[in-house]
This record gives sequence, C-alpha cells and structure tokens, in this order.
Amino acid sequence: MTQIINFFKLLSMSITEKKNGYIRESFRRPVKRYCQMLDLKDDPELIQEYIKRHSKAFQWPEIREGIRSVGILEMEIYNLGARLFMIVETPLDFEWDVAFEKLAKLPRQSEWEEYMSMFQQADANATSSEKWKLMDRIFYLYDD
Repeated sequence: MTQIINFFKLLSMSITEKKNGYIRESFRRPVKRYCQMLDLKDDPELIQEYIKRHSKAFQWPEIREGIRSVGILEMEIYNLGARLFMIVETPLDFEWDVAFEKLAKLPRQSEWEEYMSMFQQADANATSSEKWKLMDRIFYLYDD
C-alpha cells in the first residue's frame, strides 16, 4: 500500500515539475548526450502501468545498478501519450555499442526487457538498444 501511495505522490509531483522544469545533475565536466525514442502500446491502462513500473517504488535495483555499471551518468525517460523520449548522458569516452552489449548480458536485464515489452511496440526478445531508436539532433541553441 505504501508503494502505491508513493507512486501517486510521485505522479502528482511530476505534473508540477512539468510546468516548473526538471532539475538536472551537473557533472562539472563535458558529457555526451544521446536521445532516443520508443512507442508504447496505445492503451491508457498499459501506459499508466509502464509509468508505475518505472517509479522508485517499483524499479528493479539490479537494472539501475546495471545502467550505472556500464558508464551511464544519467538516464531520463519522458512520455507524451504513448511516445517515450529518453535522454542518456555519458562520459566523453563512452562507447555506445560496447556499453549496451555489456548491459544486455547483465543479471536480470533480459528479464526486464522481456517484462517491459508487454507495454512497448517492440519484440519481446529485443535488447534495449534494439528497441530504443537513437534520434538525430536537428537544432542546438549554442552552435555558432
């Protein structure tokens, strides 16, 4: 019951942050940023369950630890309806393919991906890097 109450508090807080902005970690060094997208099944109940499964109360600790262990500094997922947008920040020497190959082999990662596939428009046997599609940056404010 406490997990459910915490989930709804987090959901309420998220709605407020959406209008006020999200505070970001500062790494005090240059980082690389990757942006990805993925579509969920267009079912409001499944979307809410997917969001709930990513809340602190329901996350699998092994998945968070695995993401950090391959060198990812920050990972954020945003949603608009059935569309997901992910930002991944890494050190400059991060190698995407190497890291995600390693991530796919970590304990419980394939189990998590298979579990999440019930919500996603993706193959149940696909790895994270096969499901999430990297996006092209088309605008950068500070580019001279």
